[in-house]
Amino acid sequence: MREYIELRVLKTAEYIAENMVTVREAAKAFGVSKSTVHKDMHERLKELDRSLFDDVRQVLNLNKAERHLRGGHATREKYKHVEFIKNMSKK
Repeated sequence: MREYIELRVLKTAEYIAENMVTVREAAKAFGVSKSTVHKDMHERLKELDRSLFDDVRQVLNLNKAERHLRGGHATREKYKHVEFIKNMSKK
């Protein structure tokens, strides 16, 4: 594996483990795609640092378990905003 890829994988993994962020947030922070972060965390990291891989896997599993809650919250906020707009237009 090329050195710059190894560095990216390790830095991204440390960022995820320390900040408890999602794959999407990590991808945005490092300027790469979600697919790249996913591949880095699930395939490449396992070869580089097994301990860090286990830490990151715990964070990603937690994010996966909470995913439906975040989606429900976003939908709720969306419709709150829609109702607010409707009420304002009636006045």
